[in-house]
This record gives sequence, structure tokens and C-alpha cells, in this order.
Amino acid sequence: MVTIKSQVKETIKNQGINNIAEDFHEILNKRVENIILEACERAKKNQRRTVMGRDI
Repeated sequence: MVTIKSQVKETIKNQGINNIAEDFHEILNKRVENIILEACERAKKNQRRTVMGRDI
């Protein structure tokens, strides 16, 4: 699990949304993981061992 459910839930509730579908966390996690993997690939292509904001 890449995202923290309690923090995601708090952020959503702060926007006035009270309910979260069962599949929401799973799909969000997959998206975040894909962003991380793509950033790592970009860093590797640029011959760096540090992932930077610009890799996103």
C-alpha cells in the first residue's frame, strides 16, 4: 500500500465528501504506484540515482 487510507479519507472529508467507494483506495494506489515507477524510469534514463520532482 503506497497511500495511507486515513490521510486520504481525511483529505476527501475536508472537501465535503462523506463516503468512499470500496475500490477507490485500490485504484488510487495503482495510479500512485505507476507515477512512482515512471519517475524512477525517467531518473534511470537520465543516469541519476535520485528521483526528482521533475521526473513526475
